[in-house]
Amino acid sequence: MSDKSDFDKLVEVMERLRSEDGCPWDREQTHASLKPFLLEETYEVLEAIDLQDDKELCNELGDLLLQVVFHAQIALEENRFCAAEVCRAIVDKLVRRHPHVFGDGQAENPDEVLANWEEIKREERSNRGEPASILDGVPRHLPALLRAQRLQAKAARVGFDWQHIDGPLDKVEEEFAELRQAWDRGSGQEVEEEFGDLLFALVNTGRFLDLCPEDALRRAAGKFESRFRAVETILKKQKKDINEVSLQEMDRIWDQVKGS
Repeated sequence: MSDKSDFDKLVEVMERLRSEDGCPWDREQTHASLKPFLLEETYEVLEAIDLQDDKELCNELGDLLLQVVFHAQIALEENRFCAAEVCRAIVDKLVRRHPHVFGDGQAENPDEVLANWEEIKREERSNRGEPASILDGVPRHLPALLRAQRLQAKAARVGFDWQHIDGPLDKVEEEFAELRQAWDRGSGQEVEEEFGDLLFALVNTGRFLDLCPEDALRRAAGKFESRFRAVETILKKQKKDINEVSLQEMDRIWDQVKGS
């Protein structure tokens, strides 16, 4: 029986796939070409979590892990770093940023843990000579709703936040009124800007309510899709072409589906 860990076996398989006698498709991949697959696998993990399907989650996490090993193998071939260094780096980071577990630090609740984490990150950047900001560490490629939430949460940790839900709710109403005014003035660029401000205010309201706007919108989109497909099914059973049905009839069936 081999003494190698399953992770080591995965690294070996990836090395073989990238070798001269390996897979032509795998050999031609680069960090850049793999970016869409990394995103896709991440979203498939999220879907498995939402479905509460352990078997599917296990499979999708494996696919996501493969992407990590794939990138590490490409880097190894370029003599930059390897999968073992990736593991060491995250282990070192976890130990360093959890002094309340691995050292003599103190953190009695999740908020204190996050505050310590951010402070340690700022110290690390300062030691590297990088300009430090409270908002550092939020990737620009995050989905816009999630990025807005992360930026707001970071600002809130230093007190830049409302004290009561009325604050963000009033801001939503204010931004909605400004969107209407921009529309009445007929300025396309201003409409887009005010629409963005409204979305940002809605994200802040969701954050204040301890909701994830990305998840909330995903569920809302899923609900819309399910109901619209049900409308299509009903129309097909009635032998009606959806392209020829009036909006009023579709609304009537929509209300029927919604109430069922």
